[in-house]
Amino acid sequence: MHRELFETDHDLFRESAAEFLKREVVPYHGQWEKDGIVPREVWTKAGEVGLLGLGVPEAYGGSGSDDFRFNAVVSEEICRAGASGLGFTLQNDVIAPYLVRLTTEEQKRRWLPGFASGELITAIAMTEPGAGSDLQAVSTTAVRDGDEYVVNGQKTFITNGINSDLVIVVVRTDPDAGAHGLSLLAVERGTPGFERGRNLDKIGLKAQDTAELSFTDVRVPVDNLIGEENQGFVHLMENLPQERLSIAVAATAGAEKVLAETIEYCKNRAAFGRPISKFQNTRFTLAELATEADLARTYVDRAITLLNRGELTVEDAAKAKWWTTEFANRLIDRCLQLHGGYGYMMEYPVAKAWQDARIQSIFGGTTEIMKEIVGRSLGL
Repeated sequence: MHRELFETDHDLFRESAAEFLKREVVPYHGQWEKDGIVPREVWTKAGEVGLLGLGVPEAYGGSGSDDFRFNAVVSEEICRAGASGLGFTLQNDVIAPYLVRLTTEEQKRRWLPGFASGELITAIAMTEPGAGSDLQAVSTTAVRDGDEYVVNGQKTFITNGINSDLVIVVVRTDPDAGAHGLSLLAVERGTPGFERGRNLDKIGLKAQDTAELSFTDVRVPVDNLIGEENQGFVHLMENLPQERLSIAVAATAGAEKVLAETIEYCKNRAAFGRPISKFQNTRFTLAELATEADLARTYVDRAITLLNRGELTVEDAAKAKWWTTEFANRLIDRCLQLHGGYGYMMEYPVAKAWQDARIQSIFGGTTEIMKEIVGRSLGL
């Protein structure tokens, strides 16, 4: 289906992003999956060609544009390249709003230039061993002591956890206020008491470093508070729609890539003397998936437009996130089935896509939480 979302500037940016990925990422990604991490120099190279710092003002080295269509271009091209180990979308889509909208002028000068250049890799630490979707259960504490907070606790499943230089940590600053006693603190690499655990062994996203973080009497300057004290939950809720739309963008692009590859496979794979694309079951399956992919694309593109207008609601972002991620998993599974035994072999892209996509209906808010949000919006 023809898309009407993008303009000439976005098309040119897409060409630049695709060329960068083809040159600097695709030839090496397989090795990065074995290593479990993407080299830091890839980040600085991405910064040099303008793939980082989207939404960051030009005065601090960023793009100067908060047009989310540029973010979508980066995400889509990463998916088309099969470069699932890159953490660029976390930096651009998830972290940038916190560092641009909630920081002081001094913080902006300190962090944003490196953020845009790729020299400062970031992460956000919400999840704990005992607290996932339920932010009220966060137990990592930050106790004020003069001009510092003393942080103690643990975080887990943190994307960019090994490479990150600055981590936005969700901490409890008021022990009696539930979700309204949370704050956001920026903890920097090398701070005494801040330690990284093992690089976690995941089902998919093998090249993406995901780690456990621990904080033992970590002294963080009050100047590293992001936003207002005890307003962390509000800040998180304000930014979650964009994060969830970002996941929907990637899920939809990933589904489209696998569908296109499967169509070509079915045209060339023969069984019983003819291409398997000539069997009615294959045609019907692919027809259903192609129709649903168009529906997903139409909804996501509309959501991008609404986000740019400042009109994307929490409920609409939740709809986009749960439906596209569940659809992507279902599409990839059915496409793997059409590949037969070859679909189970890692030399075929559908196998890697099947592994990588599974997390999408979990991170950023599980499907069940997304449905709960939608259900409540219906007055149920």
